[in-house]
Amino acid sequence: MQRVVSVVAHLGFRLQALPPALCRPLSCAQTKIFGSDRVKLMESLVVGDIAELRPNQGTLSLFTNEAGGILDDLIVTNTSEGHLYVVSNAGCWEKDLALMQDKVRELQNQGRDVGLEVLDNALLALQGPTAAQVLQASVADDLKKLPFMTSAVMEVFGVSGCRVTRCGYTGEDGVEISVPAAGAVHLATALLKNPEVRLAGLAARDSLRLEAGLCLYGNDIDEHTTPVEGSLSWTLGKRRRAAMDFPGAKVIVPQLKGKVQRRRVGLMCEGAPMRAHSPILNMEGTKIGAVTSGCPSPSLKKNVAMGYVPCEYSRPGTMLLVEVRRKQQIAVVSKMPFVPTNYYTLK
Repeated sequence: MQRVVSVVAHLGFRLQALPPALCRPLSCAQTKIFGSDRVKLMESLVVGDIAELRPNQGTLSLFTNEAGGILDDLIVTNTSEGHLYVVSNAGCWEKDLALMQDKVRELQNQGRDVGLEVLDNALLALQGPTAAQVLQASVADDLKKLPFMTSAVMEVFGVSGCRVTRCGYTGEDGVEISVPAAGAVHLATALLKNPEVRLAGLAARDSLRLEAGLCLYGNDIDEHTTPVEGSLSWTLGKRRRAAMDFPGAKVIVPQLKGKVQRRRVGLMCEGAPMRAHSPILNMEGTKIGAVTSGCPSPSLKKNVAMGYVPCEYSRPGTMLLVEVRRKQQIAVVSKMPFVPTNYYTLK
């Protein structure tokens, strides 16, 4: 199925069918964690099971605080080159870097073998149904052997030292290419010479990730949201849950078996689009929550949103009200993703 996206135009939004491939520079920070105690360092900061990652396999994980709040979401890859490759949000870069540097110093003072290097790399996302086909023409590696959430270092359009990861923030098949900064413009220009590829902006990114039910840090999750409240319990490694050895475990693990006060849910409605901060009300008109992200879904021709509501209102099919422009309209709690994802997995 071809996705439909919102693309920024000079006079507002216009709708068009998803091009076979979209290219977008990403606002992300990239870090290398090395040393024999690199896994120990990372697992002291995140909720995921980093030790179980196979060579060149990555996972989405979360930095958490002792109160169980999410400090940032990030991707951690266990590279075959003997280091962890970490991609986190540029908007959280200062606090993420300080968090990792402080832990590096702490472990080094204990005699541990661990270090950190900030990479001077750009990150380009090539997303869409033919993204791999477009990229294949420029690389020697067989991309059919690169499934979702795995990566490999290769030469791309003559630029050596690029790390290509089969992932993305759209729900579609695609790759993210970590490229040395000096080669970023050359690589982007080479990609855009292919008529299949078009540049994409934030509006395209936001509608795609929202249709896929993916969180935006600072909107849908933050340091006052736990992974369980944010419907991200799947990021908690089974071993880590049992050991309760990650920041905030004493708060987060009991929530898995108990009852949390609120949960992130999907919402769908017709009429005016729901937007961040729109009040969510029960059918009696009492405010019970708020929308955190919302936009028209070009694929579904309906409006989709995420928000937080008390657990008793979180069941799919529950009818609620959302206040948009001081008018109340009916919204239905809906399962996410709103549009099925198309990640590439080996059959």
